[in-house]
Amino acid sequence: MMQIIQSKDLNEILSSNEIQLFKKLQKIISNINKNTNLTRLVEGDDYWISQVYDSIWPFYLSPNKKLDGKKFIDIGSGCGFPGLAYAITHPNSEVYLVDSSRKKTDSLNQIIEALDFNNKIFVINDRIENIAHNASYRNNFDIGTTRAVGSPSTVAEYILPMLNRSGLGLLYCGKWEKKDEVKIKNSLEILKGSIADIKKTQLPK
Repeated sequence: MMQIIQSKDLNEILSSNEIQLFKKLQKIISNINKNTNLTRLVEGDDYWISQVYDSIWPFYLSPNKKLDGKKFIDIGSGCGFPGLAYAITHPNSEVYLVDSSRKKTDSLNQIIEALDFNNKIFVINDRIENIAHNASYRNNFDIGTTRAVGSPSTVAEYILPMLNRSGLGLLYCGKWEKKDEVKIKNSLEILKGSIADIKKTQLPK
């Protein structure tokens, strides 16, 4: 199944410990940014709204704990969102972060080592087209995400082969038009998937 999502107050949905972890993550990313141009969204609301909130809000549409303890893959992880945000809020899950950029996966490994997550987290430097053909990963995940990677129909083709039979794919889309829904339905029909829901939200100001 695929859930299409578009971008409360963080104090209402995050525990004090989770907020502290996100603060540490912000500091680590900021330090890495001094030497590596990892992301421009690291200060103030750019970080807390455009990175943190935008990554976690879909998981709070239903009770958080139902999505913990899962095997999770984030395709095109970049500086770690939404993958590391999911790891912080779902500490019993096994998390795989995939990116084709060596610079970004090296940075992700630095972040993971510095923050000391409770999760088992694996960083994979490869293209998703290659990973999808690996029997160790194909049809093996409960949840798959991709954010700001490509068109909805394209990223659906990336995610769906990675999911198990009851798996859920979350596609983060900044803009969503009727033509996108038509294209993705055509792609999912071939892949034997379906749209579970389309959710929209307004990011806090």
